This record gives sequence, C-alpha cells and structure tokens, in this order.
Amino acid sequence: MRGKTISKKEILPDPKFNNIIVAKFINQIMKNGKKTIAQKIVYECFDILKEKIFLSDKSTNKEQKDIDVLDVFNKAFKNIMPIIEVKGRRIGGANYQVPTEVKGNRKITLGLRWLIATAKARKGKSMKEKLVMEILDALNNAGGAIKKKEDVYRMAQANRAFAHFARFGQRH
Repeated sequence: MRGKTISKKEILPDPKFNNIIVAKFINQIMKNGKKTIAQKIVYECFDILKEKIFLSDKSTNKEQKDIDVLDVFNKAFKNIMPIIEVKGRRIGGANYQVPTEVKGNRKITLGLRWLIATAKARKGKSMKEKLVMEILDALNNAGGAIKKKEDVYRMAQANRAFAHFARFGQRH
C-alpha cells in the first residue's frame, strides 16, 4: 500500500435531533460553508413535514401531535438507500459493469445525494418545500430518488452475468 492511510473524519450529530444521518444531510445541503443556512433549510423542512403528516392523519388525538419526524425521515430514507450498484471493471481489455453490493456509509451517501439532487431538480418552490415533497414521495415509494434507486437496481440486474468478475480483481 502506498502512502498513509486516511482516517475517516468523525461527523458529530446535529444539535436538534442528535442524529448523525441528519448531520450528514445538513452537510450535503450546505453550500460555501454556510452551515446555519443549511440547518435552517433542513429544520424548516422537518417542521413542514410534521404539519403535512399531522394534516394527513385525520385523527384529532393529542398524542398524534407528537409525531416523530425523525422516524418519518428514516423510513423514507430507508426506501431510497440502494442495495446493489454497478461498478466499472476493466478485465482483459474490455470494460464490464459489474454488480456489487453497496456497503455501509456508501448507502447513506448515495441515498442523500439522490434525495438532494432530485429535490433540486424540482421546479418552483423553495428548497425546503422541494425536500418535503421528495421525502413524502420517498415515503410512498415514488419520486425521483426512488426512480434513481430502481434504475441502478435494474442496471445491476441486467449485468448480473458479469457478477463473477466482482471477485476477480480484488486483492486480500
């Protein structure tokens, strides 16, 4: 192995929900180091999400008011996270799209990337409202991020004939 191994930077959980995935979500939304603006977008998005879910639940229970937005976000996010992806591998002068399992942090990174990209692609409203719409769509297994996940899965299924190359070039 050449050079030094790079240690992973530990991300601190966000201040409001004390959750690492929300902190990563804020960091992905952040532009030009303006973290407070990104936090404002995410937290207002969660407030709007809480209102929309409360309004869609027709029950008038007081306990229903205390909906955990984090649970809703996590359920939607689990729907977005990919299981399998394709990676290009060069073997014998030919490039093959080899399906590989997505592991650990990469699932989270890809899910957040797709969620934010599809929210940005929506027209019209502010970023927080676009995120709310995309999260609600993901909760119902619809929307752009889910479509991206399904496209990647379909691509991996189409190339499963090359799955035996996954072990071919790896070193222990």
